[in-house]
Amino acid sequence: MKKSLSLILNFRMLTGLLLSFGLSSPLLSQEQVSVADSLRPRITHRLGVDLRTGYVAPTETFFEDDNLAGKPIRTALSTHLKYAFRFAPHTRLGKLYPHAYQGIGVAYNTFFNAREVGNPLAVYVFQGSRMASLSRRLSLDYEWNFGASFGWKPHDEETNPKNTVVGSRINAYINLGVFLNWQLPSSWNLTAGIDLTHYSNGNTRYPNGGVNTMGARLGVVRSWGEEEQTEGGEPAPVFRPHWSYDVLLYGAARTRGLDWEGSSYLLPGKFGIIGLNVAPMYHFTKNLAAGISLDGRWDEGGNLKEHLAGIGPGDDIKFYRPPFREQIVVGLSARGEWTMPVFSVNVGVGYNCYRHGDDAKGLYQVLALKAFFTRSIFLHVGYQLQDFHDPNNLMLGIGYRFH
Repeated sequence: MKKSLSLILNFRMLTGLLLSFGLSSPLLSQEQVSVADSLRPRITHRLGVDLRTGYVAPTETFFEDDNLAGKPIRTALSTHLKYAFRFAPHTRLGKLYPHAYQGIGVAYNTFFNAREVGNPLAVYVFQGSRMASLSRRLSLDYEWNFGASFGWKPHDEETNPKNTVVGSRINAYINLGVFLNWQLPSSWNLTAGIDLTHYSNGNTRYPNGGVNTMGARLGVVRSWGEEEQTEGGEPAPVFRPHWSYDVLLYGAARTRGLDWEGSSYLLPGKFGIIGLNVAPMYHFTKNLAAGISLDGRWDEGGNLKEHLAGIGPGDDIKFYRPPFREQIVVGLSARGEWTMPVFSVNVGVGYNCYRHGDDAKGLYQVLALKAFFTRSIFLHVGYQLQDFHDPNNLMLGIGYRFH
């Protein structure tokens, strides 16, 4: 009996070692295959460097020549260092999303006017994947970046009066790129393409004109472990269309301006926002979902114009606090969502069905990123616009996905 038990244990150890080196045998049980898969690396690693140059869109006269330097600001340049990981081909997510990668990056940016604009440093998360295979080694890919940039030189009446574009030292950083990805031997990749970049503070401080660039990008990527991975493991999971239900609670703070008798006034302090969204979403494919969201929010800075008490000497603005019910806004929005491992990108266009005053009149738009900590709990970072151009507020919150 002891001898038989010893032989069985030795056989299991031997087959486990064989599986760990990528070998297989028709005599192995499913349990042994699962144990071997658990020993294989579940992710592979990438390290990349990008060089990006862009044309600065002249959205304000400051970018023309109305600055202290007296020269147009036309060019932006940035260097990026990025770490990414992919789910191995034998894992569930690796089978569902074989070309997806995600990670974190840092970038140094310059607009060649450090005195008035600064040389901001960006820290961000990113994700990319394949759009189309052009040949065995060449593909068309996309990648988005989302994070924060630090070190801007904001507007200051005394030291930086001409900069009417940037109002804060920290601004959101959003980038979208499309590029050719050429796979070289020995786990190297070259990338070349175009991208768009937007910087904004989310209306948390004035001025908030935003900085927009468009240009070219060139990169090199080194990967580890990808050439050693084979699919194997369990069969690819079957996707079934289904409904899910997202509940989101978010908050933000923003500044408010007020137009009165042909003049614009900046209200003192910041105004809080608390919002609740409930969104049933139907998942048509593993990547695409769509639905309708019920969007409610309380805006401390809403509907103030109708309660203005007056404007005194030195633009001293006084107003009465509106009733709570007059600062409640409820809308319905059509939502679409691009779903990938870890992250989902959500966009929406809606109309405020319940409101007071003209502050929330018209259409509103939402762009948001969801980062999933578990299959149900996600961090939400979003931005809301009014009528496709007026910045409204950030949307920083936590959500839960049912089903």
